Amino acid sequence: MAHQVSASTLRRVLNIWPPFLFAGIRVRALSADYHHARVELRQHWYNRNFVGTHFGGSLFAMTDPFWMIMTMQALGSGYIVWDKAADIEFVKPGRGAVAAEFQLDDDVLALIRDATADGGKYLHWFATDVIDGEGDVVARIRKQVYVRRKPPRDGNG
Repeated sequence: MAHQVSASTLRRVLNIWPPFLFAGIRVRALSADYHHARVELRQHWYNRNFVGTHFGGSLFAMTDPFWMIMTMQALGSGYIVWDKAADIEFVKPGRGAVAAEFQLDDDVLALIRDATADGGKYLHWFATDVIDGEGDVVARIRKQVYVRRKPPRDGNG
């Protein structure tokens, strides 16, 4: 069961959450309305792979929960939201600091609300690029989010 939580609290919690903390992932921004987030990953000895570039799992992890969390929090408690599928394309070796930005637009939220108004499920694909310090794409990540309206309570329990 998801709970509404302030974005500032969630940002602080995510920054000490072990999968992020021990990978060197930092949530730098999370807007109060859950429409925007910025996540960074700095390269350290403990998050390099065998050939000295960013570990692919860390590149994926830095993007993993955001579309689901942002969608869930922006829609509110009347919706069930889950991650359904994901894929990642490694475009070039990642070195140094990399970042990912997430922008959840009102038109996407309206599309989701319309598509689930009758109680049916809706699957939406979101895309995020991980960018290096020179502005080059290091990885492209796609996440599919499952959304369904919660059934109305009948008042009997």
